[in-house]
Amino acid sequence: MPKQNSKKNISVRIPKSVLIIAKILEFTSHTLAAKFAIKLFIKPVKFKIPKREQEMDNKSRQENIELPSLQKKIRVYHLGSEPKKALMVHGWSGRGTQLWSIAERLLQNGYSTISFDAPAHGKSTGATSDMTEFIVAIEELDKLYGPFDIIIGHSLGAMAALNAVKKGISTEKVITIGSGDVIQDIINDFIQKLGMDIAISKTMTKLFEMKFDQAVNNYSAYIAAREIAIPVLVIHDEDDEDVPVSAAKHIKRHLQNGELLITKGLGHRKILGDKKVIDKIIQFIKK
Repeated sequence: MPKQNSKKNISVRIPKSVLIIAKILEFTSHTLAAKFAIKLFIKPVKFKIPKREQEMDNKSRQENIELPSLQKKIRVYHLGSEPKKALMVHGWSGRGTQLWSIAERLLQNGYSTISFDAPAHGKSTGATSDMTEFIVAIEELDKLYGPFDIIIGHSLGAMAALNAVKKGISTEKVITIGSGDVIQDIINDFIQKLGMDIAISKTMTKLFEMKFDQAVNNYSAYIAAREIAIPVLVIHDEDDEDVPVSAAKHIKRHLQNGELLITKGLGHRKILGDKKVIDKIIQFIKK
């Protein structure tokens, strides 16, 4: 099982004051430290929508959809009216407009697209979220607008897409971009970013498992991949500083019908707008 340890895989600097609090709590109580870490772990950072995504924000038909089991609402973006449908799932601290370049090409190739701001992201309600809430959103949209011909996910959204298909969501093909893999590795990395002892991650994991009543690693991407028979295209960049490329290779090894595309020099987000990457996605879905 590959480790996802990388001191470079942080996209947002953690304030020094937070690091100081984390160390004080670690010295005081591992449980208090783990609870503090969880609060940070499940709170996404909201960013102002960049200019490159404003066109999708302006052109899309938008609505708010209720997620009854979560008592939260998500903002949903519709583009096009073609019968072939693609669901696009952004990553942690992302937005439903983040995959705009891919959506544009899908529209040109006869697909309508649906994307959404996950709970506590973008224009959706809530202050906290986690992968299980991404999955709930996918399931609700599948009930309302599915089945989707393809599902495309980025980062945590890719992990959620694989887990949703594992749970029974029907689709013909899945594309993952910059997907994370092993949940425990992700938690370990987060604790290291906070400058805490790795022992805190074990306490953090126990608290999560008490909440969800199952092992957190059950949500690991490679475990979901084992149970997926449909074609899956796994895309990842060698220079991704948020998620190591080893994650993609590990996911691919566990797929029954997988393809792997490794790029270079695109990182974790630039990859979403790369023409060659999008050409490969279109080629894959047209097979």
